[in-house]
Amino acid sequence: MELISWNIQWGRGADGKVDLARIVDTLRGMADADVLCLQEITRGFSDLAGHPGPDQVAELSALLPDYQVIFAPGVDRTHRDGSPRQFGNVIATRLPVREIFRHALPWPADPDVASMPRVALEVTVQAGSRLLRIICTHLEYYSTSQRAAQTEALRDWHVQACDHARHPGRSENRPGPFTPEPRPSEAILCGDFNSRPEDGAYLRMVETYGGVTPDWHDAWIHMHPGQPHAPTCALFDKEQWPEPPFACDFVFVTDDLLGNVRRCEVNDRTDASDHQPIHLTMDL
Repeated sequence: MELISWNIQWGRGADGKVDLARIVDTLRGMADADVLCLQEITRGFSDLAGHPGPDQVAELSALLPDYQVIFAPGVDRTHRDGSPRQFGNVIATRLPVREIFRHALPWPADPDVASMPRVALEVTVQAGSRLLRIICTHLEYYSTSQRAAQTEALRDWHVQACDHARHPGRSENRPGPFTPEPRPSEAILCGDFNSRPEDGAYLRMVETYGGVTPDWHDAWIHMHPGQPHAPTCALFDKEQWPEPPFACDFVFVTDDLLGNVRRCEVNDRTDASDHQPIHLTMDL
C-alpha cells in the first residue's frame, strides 16, 4: 500500500501561485498512491493568498477521478449568501471505504493568540485482507495549549477505537445503524502536527500507553534510526519561513503495523507547497 501525506497550503507554491493540478502531478509523480492525506483544503476562502478557487474539493475530485475524495472541514462557516466557507482535510483513496469519522478536535479558549477549529478525518479502509484506520489531521499552529489538548484527544480516540476492536458492540435484531462496523486497532495517523520532534505534542504522541493499546511510532524514524528527522517545512518558501528547515509533518503507525513498513521518505525536491510530502510504503 502506498500513502502520501501532504500539507498542500491550498495548492499555493513557493512561487505564490495556487495550482492544484501541479499538486496532483507531483503526487502522481511520487507514487501510484492508494491513499492521499491532504491538509489545508478550502471551499469559499478565496481571499487567501494566491486566491484559491471557490471549491477545492470539487477541483480535487475532478483531478482525481479514480479516487473517492472525502472532506472534513475544521472551519465550517457560511457566507451571507449561504455558500460555504470551509477549511480542512481530505483523504482521497482508491481502497474500499467501510466507515468515516470526522472528529472535531478540542479548541479550548486561548485569547492571547490567533487560532481556528481543527479536525481529524478518520477513514476505515479495506487494504487487501485487513481493515485499517487512516487518520489525517492538522493541529493548531499558534496555541501550545490547544495543540496539547488536540494531541490528548487523538490519543484518547485511539484508545477508544482499540477498545472497540477488542470488545465489539452488539447489534439490534435487524440490520441498521446499530449494526457496528469492525474497528481495527491497526492504524496510520498522519498530517501537519505543527510540532517539532523535540516539542511536547510530538513527544506526547509517541509516548507509550503502557497497556493493551498499541503505541504510535514515527515511521520515518523507524526507517532511518539514529538520523535527524528529515525537514518537511521551510525548504523553499523563505518569505513565510525564514528560519532553517525543520520537521513538523509526520506519519505515525501502530505497533501492529510497524513490521509492514517498507519505506518512509520525504520529498525534498518539490516547491509546490510550503511543506514537503511524506511517502509511506507498506506491505499489506
